[in-house]
Amino acid sequence: MSLYDEGHTIAGWTGCAIATVGSGVVGAGVCTGSVPALVGGAVLVAASVLVTWVLHLSGWGKPPGVRPREEWRLTARDTQARGGHAGCAGCALAGRRPASAPVATRAESIPLSPIE
Repeated sequence: MSLYDEGHTIAGWTGCAIATVGSGVVGAGVCTGSVPALVGGAVLVAASVLVTWVLHLSGWGKPPGVRPREEWRLTARDTQARGGHAGCAGCALAGRRPASAPVATRAESIPLSPIE
């Protein structure tokens, strides 16, 4: 059985941690009225986007969509990252779109419980 497992990656967690610190610095800058703290926090938040993107492109992120459970562990490296992922905006920005990949894909809904 395969389900969605978005964001449980080294790239996702590292980017989130850097963005959280940057947001805290911006908040401290707002509270103290410190322009250097505001600028520094904004730089950290921007850096978090770049760090996440670079880690994704180097294989520490995962492609969008459904994955088998054996690929869910945090330290699972994506061996297909060099060729690009179909429907991935980060790969498209880096020019890594597979030749056979459609421009946009639509995921189908998978019911998680009998109630749905």
